[in-house]
Formats: sequence, structure tokens, C-alpha cells
Amino acid sequence: MQIRNLPTIDAGYWAAIVAASMCGANSGDLAAGPLGLGHVKGVLPLTLVFLAIVWAEKTINWTTVAFYWLAIIVLRTMATNLADLAGHDLKMSYPLIFIVLTALMAGMIWIDKASGTEDSGVVGADGVWRSLPATNWNYWITMLAAGTLGTALGDWIHEKDNLNFGVYWGSLICAVLFIPIMWTSVTFGKLTKPWYWVVIVACRTLGTDLGDLSVTVLRLFTPTRSMGLWISTILTGLLLAGIVYFWKTRKFERLQPAE
Repeated sequence: MQIRNLPTIDAGYWAAIVAASMCGANSGDLAAGPLGLGHVKGVLPLTLVFLAIVWAEKTINWTTVAFYWLAIIVLRTMATNLADLAGHDLKMSYPLIFIVLTALMAGMIWIDKASGTEDSGVVGADGVWRSLPATNWNYWITMLAAGTLGTALGDWIHEKDNLNFGVYWGSLICAVLFIPIMWTSVTFGKLTKPWYWVVIVACRTLGTDLGDLSVTVLRLFTPTRSMGLWISTILTGLLLAGIVYFWKTRKFERLQPAE
């Protein structure tokens, strides 16, 4: 995607990523369940929608981060279905899923580094990156893998047959763990590419449990889980839109071009 259509990495970006993760967790379940696409049939149409978004971003002369966030939602929806396909339908063990997806992400990061891809952006005076990595095909594949890994981790934490913390405790545990992960990634990692992806996985994991928590809570006030899914998907989508639209970037120190 063009640099002009990419958001700046700040607190608002991470809040939006968590909201997108919640929305994608719900929309994935919605597509697989009430919409009847299952965990496989939805992959092709979601892929076509993603490609259409990427094509439109390059073709239409608009300057807006909406393209980026729409692409994120579509990939997050797909990631939910892929994780459920592996963990629920194919009965793969979660440790195996974690190993495979972590290896895939590590391989994509290595390929990106070996290809000499340069990111055009800015870093703060503290050396922390404020710009996204280059959003090429490598970035989107890694984003899909990160979303799938985060979904699997979130399910592993709260599902009955695994750690069995439930959505309430699972959400709290993920929220508590997210703080030191973010602090370490920013303070020591300076949000370089590997650390950026660590935080993305953490956001996806937190978003998975929070998304499932929202459906569980809404289920108390709705007659069916399907209705709870619809309402939660709409509300989390509105939450994402609100964060993206209303967030005002705080005044950082003057940003300098990255070397």
C-alpha cells in the first residue's frame, strides 16, 4: 500500500489493532456459523475481497487509512477461520500450530531481511519506529500468520479442553500480559520488525478473548448466540471505526527520517 494511506504507529494504532482483532474474531465466527461458509468455503471469497481492497487502494486516487483497516479486518476474519480449521476441524494440537505459525512468521521476516526491503518512514528521537513496515506481499502473509497464531493462542487460553481459563479470566490474563510485552517491545526492541510482529500477535491474542467475551456477555441479553455474534461484530466494527476516526495523534517529539 502507498505510504500516504498507512496509519502512524502510536497508541491509537494499537487500540485500533485490538478492536480490529475483536471484530475479526466475531466476523470469522459469524461467517463460519450463521452465514454458513464454514472454515474452508469462506477463504476464497475473503481472499478475493482482500485483493479487491489492495487493487482499489492502488487504483483510486484517495488518501485514507480506510483501505488499510479494511484489509486488516478481512485478513483477521480469514485468520479466525484458519485457526479454527486447524484446531477444531483438523484436530491439530495447539503446540504444533504454534510451532508451525511461529516458524512461518520467522521465515517471512528472514526473507524480508534477505531481500533488502527498505522501509521509508520515520523514527522518534528515542529510536522507536513510528511507521509501519513496508506493506508488501510479505507483510500481508505475515499479518495473516500472526492473526492465525493469535487466534489459536486465545482459544488455547480460554477453551475448556486446553488451559480452561474461560473468556473472563482469559481476557484478564491476556490484558495483563500485554502490558509487559508492549513495554519490552518499545523499550528494548524499539518496535523493529521482529518486535512489531510480537506485539501484533499479542494484540490478536487479546482481541480473540475479548471478542469471545463480548459475545458471551451479549448472549445474556439476546435469545440466540447468532444474534449475539451479529451485534458484537457490529459494535466492535463501530469501535474500530470510532478509534480510527476520532483518534488524534498526540504530540511526539519531532520525527526524523529513518536512516
